[in-house]
Amino acid sequence: MSEPLLPLAGLLVLDISTFIAAPAAAVALADYGADVIKIEAPGEGDPHRHNYKRAATYPRSENNFPLQLDGRLKRSLALDLKKPEARPVLERLIRRADIMIVNFPPPARERLRLRWEDVETLNPRLVYCSLTGYGETGPDRDRPGFDVTAYFGRSGILDSARYEDGPPGLSLPAQGDRATAMTLVAAILLGLRHRDQTGKGCWVGTSLYANGAWANGTTLAGAAIGGTLVTREPPHKPKNALTNLYRTRDDRWLQLLMVRDDRLWPTFCQVIGQPELASDPRFTDREERRQRALELHGIIEPVFASRTYAEWEALLSTTGIPFGVIGRAVDVVDDEQAKHAGIFAETTNPDVPRTVNNPIRLGFAKPRISGRPSAVGENNEDVLRELAYSDDEIEALKKAGALG
Repeated sequence: MSEPLLPLAGLLVLDISTFIAAPAAAVALADYGADVIKIEAPGEGDPHRHNYKRAATYPRSENNFPLQLDGRLKRSLALDLKKPEARPVLERLIRRADIMIVNFPPPARERLRLRWEDVETLNPRLVYCSLTGYGETGPDRDRPGFDVTAYFGRSGILDSARYEDGPPGLSLPAQGDRATAMTLVAAILLGLRHRDQTGKGCWVGTSLYANGAWANGTTLAGAAIGGTLVTREPPHKPKNALTNLYRTRDDRWLQLLMVRDDRLWPTFCQVIGQPELASDPRFTDREERRQRALELHGIIEPVFASRTYAEWEALLSTTGIPFGVIGRAVDVVDDEQAKHAGIFAETTNPDVPRTVNNPIRLGFAKPRISGRPSAVGENNEDVLRELAYSDDEIEALKKAGALG
């Protein structure tokens, strides 16, 4: 029995991008069948290939797990786009491509002639997708952007999330990049839909800044109309004791999120073994419970500290009271629910036998299983022969330094 046809099978994607957000978008397309050709500089290639050794905040491993995550299912063409001899190769690829993804800052795109206006005439059906740090126009259009600076920093997320009088928090590696990657995927699919409707290609894109602002939308929408911005209090002095963090006896943190305490208050009092609180005149309605949040916290905190998280999970799970554990990365790896949610994907790479799946789920198709990611330039000759280059022409490209 043949495998079901993947929805993006037959599409050719040129991934002319570095680091994480744009390459991760190309991975999601490859997972569902697209033929992705990664065009990277000869030698070291995409700098992200080496982050597992260089990035101070990455987990320590001898195996290149970031490359499996962000480089899987791609063919590598090591092409030096600064060399004039490389331009005909690139243009031949562009003429055949369905999608082109770039994330160089606008000045670099201009120098390399990688702008939409540079390639539109080569392939009027091309869906051209660009990612910037801060946007395609404006005073900061040329500024390089990373997720910690553009997505988290500039958008107000890190400032909004800090506790009162505390310093801004720091994000973890590539969190904003991965969220932005899925926006790129959505933009590309909208571009393909436009092509289906009109027969014409188009420009689509986004910025890390715009995605950070979207993630911080509730706060920014309030700020935009002059709303009063509230500060975040630490767990020991909450504004609402029923939507707060509590440490359990086994040093786990339980997130209580009882937003409907008007209905659930009596049940909660029973579960925590304090039924008398339900009729305590200090806490009889929602407003009083919030006005006396510190007082209520003083009662609840030692109660949660008296049991393990597992005990609280058993007590709370059938009550309808929203709660959850502040999970640790090591817990997710073996979480039974993670298996059902398809969070991890098996690979055929013995060095990295499991990686993180993209978050899209389809009822009619599953992502492809990945093997070892291609080395820099591993697929040079295969790709060039598909473009009808002869052995002599390939050798000439090598001698000119255009091919790695």
